[in-house]
Amino acid sequence: MNKEYIIQEIKRTAVANASVPLGWRKFESETGIKYYHWFGVHWARWSDAVREAGFAPNQLQVSYQETELLDKYATLARELGRLPAQGDLRLKSCNDTGFPNDKTFRRLGTKLELVSKVLEYCRSHGGYEEVVKRCEEYTVRARNQQPDEARSSQLDIGAVYLIKSGRFYKIGKTNAAGRREYELALQLPEKASTVHVIRTDDPTGIEAYWHGRFEMKRKNGEWFDLNAVDVAAFKRRKFM
Repeated sequence: MNKEYIIQEIKRTAVANASVPLGWRKFESETGIKYYHWFGVHWARWSDAVREAGFAPNQLQVSYQETELLDKYATLARELGRLPAQGDLRLKSCNDTGFPNDKTFRRLGTKLELVSKVLEYCRSHGGYEEVVKRCEEYTVRARNQQPDEARSSQLDIGAVYLIKSGRFYKIGKTNAAGRREYELALQLPEKASTVHVIRTDDPTGIEAYWHGRFEMKRKNGEWFDLNAVDVAAFKRRKFM
């Protein structure tokens, strides 16, 4: 693979990550550029590639204790005036280097399990009265809606989809991807087909993420002129 292209992608993904270069595993996940495309071909270490792209190599990621994660989540909930969704956590992480990566919160379980732990934490710490109220409302509503605990992981799940029609791709959000594909097919001159669907508890935020990522390839509205690498990056995500 072309060295200049890899450097360009290091810069692009770093800018999207608050000017912080990605580690090589996340870089591979985001871009589709594999380890073997650069290791022993252009650079001996990922840090060398990062330096050549004009960045200082990342320091080791901080390992957060559970109580720290609960406090970070509760503080953000207080700032927002609502319980954060996945997109809120991702945005905060991008804009605040002291905030954990949104995926780190998955250690705390499903959203219901996470909110339950945050509720317990906030009840034992002062200054989180409004967060306690929102957590209580969420847990009561969630448990009333779910007949058994096994379905709790499906709470607030929507989808962001990638649909192809002709040579262009549409990135949109929906709670019924199959129905949306049918509706679009009635409107389009060429048959539309679903390429991939990402399940998410924050369809608006995740749709905005992919629109922003492919902004330079936008053709009209939610339609984009994507290449195989772009499509592969989207398809690697099952849940966001």
